Amino acid sequence: MAETAEIKVTADVQYHVDMQNICKIFGGVKALQDVCFQIRSGEIHALIGENGAGKSTLMKILSGAYVRDSGEIYINGKKANIGCPKDGIEHGVSVIYQEFALIGSLTVAENIFIDKLSEKGKLINWKKLRQKARDVLDSLGFGNIPVNKMVSELSVAHQQVVEICKALARESSVLILDEPTAVLATSEVEQLFKLLNDLRAKGVAIVYISHRLEEIFRLSDRITVMKDGCYVGTYETPSIDEKKLVSLMIGRTLESYFPARESHIGETIFKVENIASGRAVKDVSFEVHEGEVLGISGLVGSGRTETMRAIFGADPLDSGKIYLNGKAIKVKSPRSAVKQGIGMLPEDRKAHGVLLNLPIRQNITMTRLKSFTGLFNVISKKKETDYIEDMVQRLAIKVGSVENNTSSLSGGNQQKVAIAKLLASDCKVLILDEPTRGVDVGAKIEIYKIINSLVAQKYAVIMISSEMMEVIGMCDRVMVMRAGSIAGELEKDELTEQNLINYSMGVNV
Repeated sequence: MAETAEIKVTADVQYHVDMQNICKIFGGVKALQDVCFQIRSGEIHALIGENGAGKSTLMKILSGAYVRDSGEIYINGKKANIGCPKDGIEHGVSVIYQEFALIGSLTVAENIFIDKLSEKGKLINWKKLRQKARDVLDSLGFGNIPVNKMVSELSVAHQQVVEICKALARESSVLILDEPTAVLATSEVEQLFKLLNDLRAKGVAIVYISHRLEEIFRLSDRITVMKDGCYVGTYETPSIDEKKLVSLMIGRTLESYFPARESHIGETIFKVENIASGRAVKDVSFEVHEGEVLGISGLVGSGRTETMRAIFGADPLDSGKIYLNGKAIKVKSPRSAVKQGIGMLPEDRKAHGVLLNLPIRQNITMTRLKSFTGLFNVISKKKETDYIEDMVQRLAIKVGSVENNTSSLSGGNQQKVAIAKLLASDCKVLILDEPTRGVDVGAKIEIYKIINSLVAQKYAVIMISSEMMEVIGMCDRVMVMRAGSIAGELEKDELTEQNLINYSMGVNV
């Protein structure tokens, strides 16, 4: 059990924000218990913990989205009464969530100064408004974004810049970013990091919430760890390493991060030859064996996902052959792939993996309803319920009720529901595209255990991952892609970060 923070009675003026002994209860459940959190001006402060640790709840209290049950908030040494989002904005607090709060049908300038547009009885000087928008963009080094362009026409990275500009236009001194790189390409991540470093230099207090430890160690000045709604501790980033951090978050060591697996690799079960699709995939060949985890690595844009989509029938296949159990097959659509025993877990679970507004029950069983039907095609509720209960237990899905909508679950449990849906299709070749993206450390370990159990049952698993440590820790063999082709193949004993980087960058190994 994490220790609670010591009770304070006065604000510490060295901090721009000082949250003291914050408590929040939802329906009898203590979401936050005596949590203390301090942010300095001109620092990037990482806030980390597993899903359900209380990070988002704490930040929603600071921004006014939630009202605290007890505790105090001080800003610049003065008590701040923050009871709604408007109060948060007035105290200089802005939050940028994964789902941006932008209006796609309005221009960049209109979104940046959206508060000005809603002021009643005031005429808007559009020329001045657009110039001010240009000035804000220029100050951040993004003067190339046209202020008259509709936000819906911008890249995700540029939409994020507009969100940050909107916060700065409100003269926000505290910027909270929740998983800001989850939807960004590598080059866009570099742009974001440069922008955040510039804002830090200008004195903005930045709270950075992320599950990506490499980003936290690269960016942050200090790290605060939360667990089970309690404060664990705050550490200067150079004073702590990844092993200690993981141990504080999940109560286990980094050595148990990738569960041990004894490989029993069998015959070739799946093979592709000379696959080509559009401009993204050129002459790709590989095979995967029964009981094997084959990793697909490479930089963003290397053609990893496009290759798997073409094999799965989601994108057109221009040329090449696909073999399953030694026989040539034709895959014309995802439905055709699933019928023949090839399943795919998509990269974006919210858009393609699960139906968030449908119950967990329906998501799990929608691909195998026929197996629960009897006379006159009536579904046997008992058979369906028994299957769901078994799947929930097998995958350790934490649910209140399977009748709840899937949107009620944490990211890790949503991903497990997507995996359950995939397994319900009875496919023996499984393509997992970024299976642990956007889930916390504890949920990652549980998903790794699921993958290990699948290959133990002689499934053939193809895993795409952008995390090199995940590739090294989980895969029996890895194909590295570059510019739409296979740049190299690495066996288990050759899997090192250096080798993966060399192949992905086109450097001879």
